[in-house]
Amino acid sequence: MSVFVKTEAFDYINVLDKAADGSWRRNELITNNIANADTPTYKRQDIDFETTLRQELRNTKYQTMDSKVHHANDDLGKLNAQPYEDMTAYSYRLDGNNVDPEQENIELASNQIRYNGIMSGIDAEFNNLQSVMRST
Repeated sequence: MSVFVKTEAFDYINVLDKAADGSWRRNELITNNIANADTPTYKRQDIDFETTLRQELRNTKYQTMDSKVHHANDDLGKLNAQPYEDMTAYSYRLDGNNVDPEQENIELASNQIRYNGIMSGIDAEFNNLQSVMRST
């Protein structure tokens, strides 16, 4: 007879993993925007994982952060942010393209810093788990 024990040990790791996926996807979208900077009528694309996470955590108001993260783990599919076309009606160019390569490069650098921070958070969570396992 096997016994399944639900644990909260990986709650933060699971949410950080979804954040890393969102950041990675954003990196892909930004590099695609840069590649299409000269494509007529192309509209830049982006993804906003932070808003998706914020909305999911707010659905559990008046709880501790641990409880909110645990609740988010009940259905990690809710943390799948979707890409969108940014400012589809706006273009400062005559060909309808709205990509500003300089701004995209800034966004790419900023997103890379965010991704590195998320990966550091995942490493820290695994280090915490290792410390607990060693001390038992």
